[in-house]
Amino acid sequence: MQSRRNFLHWSVLSLPFLSISKAFAKNNVAQKPIVVSTWDSGLPVNAVAWKILREKNGRALDAVEAGARSIEDTINCCVGLGGNPDRDGKVTLDACIMDEHANCGAVAYLQHIKHPISVARKVMESTPHVFLVGDGALQFALANGFKKEPDKLSADAEKSYKNWLKKSEYKPVMNIEQQQIKGQKKEGHGPFAPNFLEDGSFNHDTMGTIALDNAGNLSGACTTSGMGFKMKGRLGDSPIIGAGLFVDNEIGAAVSSGQGEEVIRIAGTHLVVEMMRMGKSPEEACKGAIERLVKINPAKAKDFQVGFIAINKQGEYGAYSINPGFSYSVTAGEDGGKVFMATSHYK
Repeated sequence: MQSRRNFLHWSVLSLPFLSISKAFAKNNVAQKPIVVSTWDSGLPVNAVAWKILREKNGRALDAVEAGARSIEDTINCCVGLGGNPDRDGKVTLDACIMDEHANCGAVAYLQHIKHPISVARKVMESTPHVFLVGDGALQFALANGFKKEPDKLSADAEKSYKNWLKKSEYKPVMNIEQQQIKGQKKEGHGPFAPNFLEDGSFNHDTMGTIALDNAGNLSGACTTSGMGFKMKGRLGDSPIIGAGLFVDNEIGAAVSSGQGEEVIRIAGTHLVVEMMRMGKSPEEACKGAIERLVKINPAKAKDFQVGFIAINKQGEYGAYSINPGFSYSVTAGEDGGKVFMATSHYK
C-alpha cells in the first residue's frame, strides 16, 4: 500500500523540494497557465493537467479533471478504488469539481466506480443538482455509462485492512462494537479510524488540484477514498464545496487536505478565498484559515494535520499547514514542476 510517505510510484527523493522562502521569492508570481496540487504525489497529476493547459491551450476544468482521473487510476492508500476501505471493508469514494462559472458537482459514498471525479462533473453538467450520494450516485453513474467495477480490495488495501482488524479487534459482520462486551459497552461505538497509518503518517490524504488557464479562468477538483478504516457512512470535507474545494473566478481558488472534520468546522477553502478577497496573498490566506482552525483547540490541533493550498487570479500561489510535513506541487513551466514544503503553524 502506498502510504503518505510513499505515495508515488517512483521516488521523490530526487525531486526539487524547496524552502518556503525560495518558494515565495518575487511575490511568488507565476505566468499563466499554472496548476497546483496537494502533496508530492501531485507532481505527476500536474503533468497530466499541464498537457491540457499548455500543449492544448485547454480549459482549467478539463485539466483538473484529467489530473484527478490519472491518480484515480493508480493503486495508493488514499485515492481511488485501490485505497484503504472503511471499517467494514468497503471502499467508498468522494469527489467534487468546480469551474469558473461557479458550476459545481459532487459525489460521496460512491462505490464500484473508478472515476468519481468524472461522475461529479456529470452531475454538474447534466443535472440541476450539486451533490449525489451513495446508491443514488451509483445509479446515476451507471445510467450515464460508467462501468461498475468488482467489489474487491486491492492487495495492498486488503493487507492493511487485515492488520487494522487485528489491532482494533473489530468484527464488521457482527458490528461487535455496539454489543455488550464482558459486561461493558465500548465507548462511543468505536473503534474509530486511527489518526495515523501503520508507517506513522497522518491517516487522511486527498488529491486536490487547482488551475489557472491561459484564458485567466480558474477551476478545481478534489478526489479521495477518505480516511482509512472510517465508520460506515463517514464523510470528510473533500466533496463539500466550500470545505474541501472552492473556486471564485474573480478572486482565486483553494483546496484542502487533512482531517476533514476540522476543515468542515470553518468552511475552510471558502474562508481562504474570502481572505484573498480582502487582499491577502494565497499564503497569508491559507495561514489565516489555519490559525482560525487552531484557535478552536490548540492542544488537539497538534495531533492532526490540515493543509491548504491556494492560487489567486494573478497566478500567485501559496500554502500553509498545522503541522510540518505538508507538501504541495507546482507546475508553471516546462521544467516538470517543483515540490514545496509548506510552512506550518507548529514547527
